Amino acid sequence: MISSPVGRIVEIASDRRHLSLYRGFMVVTDTESRTAMARVPIDDVAAVIAHAHGLSYTNNLLHALAARCAPLVVCGSNHNAVAMLVPVEGHGMQAGRFDAQIRAPLPMRKRLWAEIVRSKLRHQAAVLGAIAKPTAPISALIPRVRSGDSTNVEAQAARRYWSLLFGPEFRRDRNADGPNAMLNYGYTVMRGAVTRAVVAAGLHPTLGLFHSHQGNAMRLVDDLIEPFRPLVDAEVHRLHCDGAVAVDSEIKRALAAILYTNRRTSDGMTPLIACINRLATSLAQVYLGERKSLLLPDASALEATQSASSAARKDG
Repeated sequence: MISSPVGRIVEIASDRRHLSLYRGFMVVTDTESRTAMARVPIDDVAAVIAHAHGLSYTNNLLHALAARCAPLVVCGSNHNAVAMLVPVEGHGMQAGRFDAQIRAPLPMRKRLWAEIVRSKLRHQAAVLGAIAKPTAPISALIPRVRSGDSTNVEAQAARRYWSLLFGPEFRRDRNADGPNAMLNYGYTVMRGAVTRAVVAAGLHPTLGLFHSHQGNAMRLVDDLIEPFRPLVDAEVHRLHCDGAVAVDSEIKRALAAILYTNRRTSDGMTPLIACINRLATSLAQVYLGERKSLLLPDASALEATQSASSAARKDG
């Protein structure tokens, strides 16, 4: 479990656990011994990640999580999210914001998606620069991103990026072990945080900017997560270089802790989970005509943070 002034990501990783609500606390109980294993103030819970078997939940706990826009994320054996429970109502102005989402013109959505892709590429270049890998193969593509990323620059960058980050033999495979499994878990944690931010901002997670698969109920979440994926990539690369080979409890804590690292913003240093909230809120404001562009994370802070981390490991 990861704690922060802006909420806790609670992962249930042990089998045979019962989750309930008691006097303002989420209580985790062993179903065999009937022993309470943990108590977390419900107001502190940002998301619950269910990563075990034989779990049960009380309805009043699920209601309390929904009331606080805290998603319940159900994971499969490959550490990917397979389901999420999110509230139907998450914001006092929700209906009006849904209407604004629906009315958003295609040119606006394409422009916003191009902003997101450029931000993602800037972060990918910063990750590579922080580990002394060439950044030009990615940074040279940023000016080529057009409205709606019509030439799919994002995919072109991905082919170059993964081979530079993990070596020419690496392939992004959601069913593979090693770094791939760590990436799955890190993205799942990030996806839970983005889901909470989207719902808390009064937006509908299905009404996306770019992602359009008919079977995906979280299309907007998968749009807004993109600039934050390289932050997971950077931490997985660090863990992999330090000898990590499997997703154990230590790796899970390290990946969940990414949400609470400080990022540079116009308001000073801010926890990443708050930056995610700012992005979702800024999108709602764009839809409502209150601002023109998104509040995207600052990629320059990533390079400085990763460089300092690399130097510390060398000194150690």
